[in-house]
Amino acid sequence: MTDLFQLHPRLNADCVKLGRFELCQLLMMNDNQFPWFVLVPEVPDIKEIYQLSKTDRHRLSEESNYLAENLALLYKADKLNIAAIGNLVPQLHIHHIVRYQSDKAWPSPIWGKFEANHYTETQLTTTIADIKSQLIYLNS
Repeated sequence: MTDLFQLHPRLNADCVKLGRFELCQLLMMNDNQFPWFVLVPEVPDIKEIYQLSKTDRHRLSEESNYLAENLALLYKADKLNIAAIGNLVPQLHIHHIVRYQSDKAWPSPIWGKFEANHYTETQLTTTIADIKSQLIYLNS
């Protein structure tokens, strides 16, 4: 076990860092096909939720629920897909994906279905500003 938290290289490559909550970093997947966000607890060497302390498990739940509620409101979601899969990236991370009955993968999961379509600089700037204005507890 190391003493310092380090974001997994794949998450670092695939995501844009938006900020952090008390426990978790908030990332946004660089794929404009779906509003897709990732919470990563800043705890070294954790792969599963049960490995977190009881306090951190509660904090993770609070941050995840806060994010989910705000994403549902901001994006007027038909459904949110929230999951900790971790088959390719073992570091604990929780996906929060806004889904619509009209999206191209509905009703199936989106994992591995489509190649990422990266945000343009303009889309990225707008999306980041929108999400940061909605999440008042997000620190830079």
